[in-house]
Amino acid sequence: MRLAVSREVREALQARRPVVALESTVISHGLPRPVNLETARACEKAVRDAGAIPATIAIADWQGVVGASDALLRRLANEASVAKASLRDLAPLLAGGGLGATTVAATVAVAAEAGIEVMATGGIGGVHRGADRTFDVSADLGAISRHAVCVVCSGAKLVLDLPRTLEVLETLGVPVVGFGTDELPAFYVRSSGLRLAHRADDPLTAARIARAQLARGAGIVIAVPAPDAHAMDRAEAERSVERALKQADKAGVSGAAVTPYLLRALGEGTEGCTLAANVALLEHNAAVATAIAKELVSL
Repeated sequence: MRLAVSREVREALQARRPVVALESTVISHGLPRPVNLETARACEKAVRDAGAIPATIAIADWQGVVGASDALLRRLANEASVAKASLRDLAPLLAGGGLGATTVAATVAVAAEAGIEVMATGGIGGVHRGADRTFDVSADLGAISRHAVCVVCSGAKLVLDLPRTLEVLETLGVPVVGFGTDELPAFYVRSSGLRLAHRADDPLTAARIARAQLARGAGIVIAVPAPDAHAMDRAEAERSVERALKQADKAGVSGAAVTPYLLRALGEGTEGCTLAANVALLEHNAAVATAIAKELVSL
């Protein structure tokens, strides 16, 4: 893949200074305007303030962009024709010169090729509810297993089948390490009730576990609970998810459109509480990822 690595990111990587990759689908498909651009900038600032270089990843002008300019962030936030780019979409977008916002799967792939070891996001994709009928499983899971990148997130998105998502990650050999928690966070909700096998209570411990996994040529998930002040009540959130799932089924929504639809429906059904939680956890995860990245470069 042809990469356009910003000078700032390239120099940081060459000097072994910490770099944190950020996905861009949240800008184009995950958050409403103008919060999307504000949050993209805030996440980059959180990385800088914590002592690393941010590298927002996207596809533009026949190449993978590693370290998007502010002009490109504005395009991702405001243009209507931005493609949601997962692994299957990379080759067509690169060949056609289209503008694409990268999912976790595509971001991990591009970050690994650029030599970036840590990325931050909100929640990863996983096994969708009803996957026994639809076979709908996010490419994020396989991509993390195949690329040596530490993915810092608030667990998997609440709208997914979380027990099956954990099972698939286990099958793929991906450690899911709770950051200060023994249970899997569920995006807006601090705990899903699903117990994790591994835990790290500080960035250095997380980095040591990550280094051992990355040395195997495979990825790892560091699961960080959403900030308590913005987290949602678990029972209330589950009721909202059930309502959103019924709406999606009635509307005939399927495939890649399901998760954005459900998240929008959740936002409407909770009077914006999910939006506040999403923004808060994105910024928090960026800061945690930076702390881990700083420890990683010293190991």
